[in-house]
Amino acid sequence: MFSFQPSCWSEHGELKAVMLCAPSKLDVPDLKTAENVLWSAPVSHVQAMENFMELKGTLEQAGVQVIDYSKELQADAQQLSEQLLNRYFVRDLACAFGNELLPGEAGSSIRRPEYRHAHDLLEKWFPHHFTAPKETGDVLEFGDVMVLNKDAVLINIGQRTTRAGVERVKDRIFKAGFSEIGIIDLPRSSDTLHLDMNCNVANEDVVIAKSFMRYFPVQILSASTARFEMTAQFFKRHGFELYWLEKYNTIPDINFLNINPETLLVSNKATKQHFKSHPILQKKNIVSIEVTELEKGGGGIRCMTLPLERKSV
Repeated sequence: MFSFQPSCWSEHGELKAVMLCAPSKLDVPDLKTAENVLWSAPVSHVQAMENFMELKGTLEQAGVQVIDYSKELQADAQQLSEQLLNRYFVRDLACAFGNELLPGEAGSSIRRPEYRHAHDLLEKWFPHHFTAPKETGDVLEFGDVMVLNKDAVLINIGQRTTRAGVERVKDRIFKAGFSEIGIIDLPRSSDTLHLDMNCNVANEDVVIAKSFMRYFPVQILSASTARFEMTAQFFKRHGFELYWLEKYNTIPDINFLNINPETLLVSNKATKQHFKSHPILQKKNIVSIEVTELEKGGGGIRCMTLPLERKSV
C-alpha cells in the first residue's frame, strides 16, 4: 500500500513518514468529566480538530508523508473509533526499532480498542514487518521508549509500562540490530506518566531532561549481560549531553518532535528560552504550532505522532 517500509534508527533523523489519528468526535464538556477521563480540562472537538489539522498540515509542508489511520478503518471499527477519546495519542501503539515494527499493549483499559484498530491496519500495511499481537497483560506503551541511535534504546518502566512488557520485546530489539537496552524506573505520577514527559532528544548530541533524572540509575541490558550506571553516564557514553531543566511546563517543554536534524516542532506553549539558552539548540529552527486543545488530553506533540520512517543519520 505504501512505497516505504518502517525504518527508524534515531529520534532526530529526517522524518519521512508518520502515522497520526484525528481526535475523537466527542466533546469533553466540563471539568468533572475531564477529571474522570484523566484529562486536565474540558475539550471542544471543533478546536481539537483545528489543532490536529495544523499539526498535519505543518508536517506535510515539511515534506513528511502523513497517514491518518482514522481514514483507513472499516465501518464497524470507525463507528467505535470516533468515540475513543485518546486515539490521537498514537505514539504508544507501536514503535519502529530499525526495520522492526513492534506492537505496544495498553496500560489503561480505556485505550485497548484503539490498539486493536491500529495494529490490524499496521499488519495489513506492513505484513513483513509487523504482526498484530494477542493481549498478554505484559503492558508496554511506547511513549516510554526512545530509540537513541543504532546501538541503544532507553525504556522507562513506570505507570504504563511493566518489566514484563519489556521482556516481551527485548529479544526482538536485539535481533533488530541494537546492542543495548537501558531500563529506567521513573516516578509514577500524571506529570511523569511516560519517558517522553521527562526527557527528549533535542539534537543528535543533546537530550533535554528534568533535573531529577540525574539521581536515577539505568539498568543496561545486552544480549548476554546486565549492569547499572547513572542516567548521565548512560547518555554520555552514547554521545549525548544532558541539558538539565530545573523549571519546566512538562507537556509543551518536554514533548516536542524532531522533524529533521535542524528543525524541532514544538507547542506554542513551549518555553522558547530553554532553546535560546543552549549554545547548540539556539541554532535550531523552532516551528511552533497551536495544540493547546489537544494537550488537554494529557500528552503533547511527540505523543500524537508515530514515526514510521526516518532517514538514517
